[in-house]
Amino acid sequence: MSNNPSVTRRAALGGLAALAGSLAGTSRGATPTQGFRLATFSTDVTIPLGHPCMGGGVEPASEVVDPLLARGIVLLGPDRPLVVVAVDWCEIRNDAFDRWRSLLADAAGTTPDRVLVNSIHQHDAPVVDLAAERLLRAHGAKGSICDPDFHEHAVNRVAADLKASLPSARPVTEIGLGSAPVDRVASNRRYLLSDGTPSFSRGSATRDPYAQSQPEGVIDPLLRTLSFWHDDQALAALHAYAVHPMSTYGRGLVSSDFVGLARTRRQADDPSVFQMYCSGCSGNVTAGKYNDGSPEHRDILADRLHRAMIASWQSTVRSPLERVSFRSVPLVLPPRTTDAFAPDALLDRLKHDPRPFGQCLAALGLSWQQRCDSGRPIDMPALDFGPAQLVLLPGESYVEFQLLAQQLRPDQFIMALGYGECAPGYIPTDRAASESDTNLSEWCWVAPGADPILRSALAEALDASR
Repeated sequence: MSNNPSVTRRAALGGLAALAGSLAGTSRGATPTQGFRLATFSTDVTIPLGHPCMGGGVEPASEVVDPLLARGIVLLGPDRPLVVVAVDWCEIRNDAFDRWRSLLADAAGTTPDRVLVNSIHQHDAPVVDLAAERLLRAHGAKGSICDPDFHEHAVNRVAADLKASLPSARPVTEIGLGSAPVDRVASNRRYLLSDGTPSFSRGSATRDPYAQSQPEGVIDPLLRTLSFWHDDQALAALHAYAVHPMSTYGRGLVSSDFVGLARTRRQADDPSVFQMYCSGCSGNVTAGKYNDGSPEHRDILADRLHRAMIASWQSTVRSPLERVSFRSVPLVLPPRTTDAFAPDALLDRLKHDPRPFGQCLAALGLSWQQRCDSGRPIDMPALDFGPAQLVLLPGESYVEFQLLAQQLRPDQFIMALGYGECAPGYIPTDRAASESDTNLSEWCWVAPGADPILRSALAEALDASR
């Protein structure tokens, strides 16, 4: 596919590419071209049987249907290397997230802030929070979130594979930008009941005919593809789409789910082009309107996503990779500490909740509060390629923030990823909070008012003042 004429420069869009190139040349903090190279790596990070899935919220691993992978790229150039890695895990949080960035930074010869880790967020996969697991063990709780020994082994193998990939890095001369609509995959959790009141109950799988019949709601309809090229040879393609990546799940059948199947099929289309998939900001976007949870829907959704990947690839417009800028904005999201989320209430729940998962939820909340008390902000990094930016948002940011990112920089191709530092959980809009979004009762550890904080940091990360 690397020689497909449909992915050569398009005259109709040449003006846009030229404008983007000129913007790149004047970008604040940009580094002039001194030769870029790209390395790619892939590591099996499948959990062992018996390991908790979704932080103990569903059945533990009983069978491996297909492997869980960590797939990533390293961009080498005149400045320190940049790393982007997507992991087939549900969430990576707090000190576990720091551990990933630290080890991968050491392997790449860079700094942790320049390592972007995206959890793809399948639910038949692990949540890793080492501090929360230590709390559970210290109090003799029945609940368990993760196996720290497995986690350490896995992240060390990823780091080793990253380091081993560097000698094979290939020159990069161009980037490619493509997008395509995805047919019948995503829908917002929110829909209106017959009396006009909002409901947020349309989950990843829905068999309610009324919920299925309601409009998709607020989604980002496009899958986006950012690719790296050496002259006319494509080296790697990074696809991103905003949807919860679950079809049939919750029974301990470990799988990368329909997004992983689509990625595998895309890789088979042309083995010479390294394929990655990242999850966008999809805290409130699921496949529920188009998925009833039956096993056959996994293939149906995978086929639809795969077709969008092909269409996005075929729409690719290429332009020279002349400069790359890096920005990172510290983001402080105050923790939720009232009522059931007060520290004493969480500790009491950790000790006495009869449900193991209730204990896990309390430990996750305490772990996040401890991080906040230590004064460690979240990084919001953005990679600016001139015509395009890639920005990583924390937690289960709602899709409205992804749409906002595109509005903030209409002059650029914006690829917004969610599920960076996952410790905050859901990061809702003020509107969702005011409408009492029922998904915020448990898996949301940020205090009300996160919306304007995230918006402000996003504008700074994207250099929106330009």
